[in-house]
Amino acid sequence: MSRIDQRFAALKNAGRTGLIPFVTAGDPVPEHTVALMHALVDAGADLIELGVPFSDPMADGPVIQHASERAIAKGVGLDDVLRWVAEFRQRDAATPVVLMGYLNPVEIHGYKRFAQEAVKAGVDGVLLVDCPLEESAVLAPLKAAGLQQILLAAPTTAPARMAQLCGMAEGFLYYVSFAGITGAGRLSTSDIAARVADIRARAKAPVAVGFGVRDAHSAKAIAGFADAVVIGSALVERLAGAAQAGEIAERAREFLQPIRAALDAH
Repeated sequence: MSRIDQRFAALKNAGRTGLIPFVTAGDPVPEHTVALMHALVDAGADLIELGVPFSDPMADGPVIQHASERAIAKGVGLDDVLRWVAEFRQRDAATPVVLMGYLNPVEIHGYKRFAQEAVKAGVDGVLLVDCPLEESAVLAPLKAAGLQQILLAAPTTAPARMAQLCGMAEGFLYYVSFAGITGAGRLSTSDIAARVADIRARAKAPVAVGFGVRDAHSAKAIAGFADAVVIGSALVERLAGAAQAGEIAERAREFLQPIRAALDAH
């Protein structure tokens, strides 16, 4: 079993909802990225979604766009991200790490080379927003190397396509809670609970819900019907401007711990 599969199996056995924080690699301070990852785990993260900075992050709202811009301005690239994952693995061999980003950096790096280096570093999966099912053949070297492709589904996904996604899902299926960009504030759990329940009944993998989750209250509401909650923009916003490793870690803990407690109390 992959690290992702093992973690979700453990969560299911314990009757717990997974917490998946997203942070942009290299933001707010590149040299403190590994310390931030460890702080997220200390605060209760079950899996880390690590954003690869990209110049045109089309699915992301202003908060994550600016985080990417700040990281790129400091020279952060894919090589740095893989190096940080490898450093993280020196102390943490269990927490799954998924790289979230876009095809362009991977294509420039080379699919086979990226796959080999990512697996060696300790990456478990990839979520490539702009790689639809129809184009996923290009990711064959990644899958062959053992990286799980995390697929996205949304309220606008047609029934036939949803059935296809449910059949192909591995690691976890990421359900976008509304049609929009990350960080928007239109989350309505009553609108998505039935939809997620239907997907969970058919999907080959657990279902995580993200986009619009901002705090303990919204996370707890989702915990009632999802296998995991993804929270990104609100966390990235909270970390922005922190300069020292201690401050970054403390902000991460202060943000995540109430959410972890809320998920465990649902």
